[in-house]
Amino acid sequence: MIWLITKYFLTAAVVVLVSEVAKRSDKLGGFVAALPLVTVLALIWLHVEQQPQEKLANHAWYTFWYVLPTLPMFLAFPALLPRFGFWPTLLACVLITVACFGLFALVLRRFGIELL
Repeated sequence: MIWLITKYFLTAAVVVLVSEVAKRSDKLGGFVAALPLVTVLALIWLHVEQQPQEKLANHAWYTFWYVLPTLPMFLAFPALLPRFGFWPTLLACVLITVACFGLFALVLRRFGIELL
């Protein structure tokens, strides 16, 4: 139980760190947020919990493919925010990401990569 609490605390600390850095500097906040901190933490937790190397490798492999269809959201958000406000823009970005992911998964399926 202590291990689980430690994992939650450290993982939450990363999110707080990113938001605090972003308050002080847009550029540095964006840079820190772009770092694959969650993935690195997940790989560390999987390794410490003695998961097989194949599990770690698969996690990194699928993370790569899942990141790509999220990228249009980062272009849409600043364009939509002044027009629609925060919540509608966030919802639109979620829908854009879901649509991009679906299309991306269909394209990759033709190359033998199954994401769904």
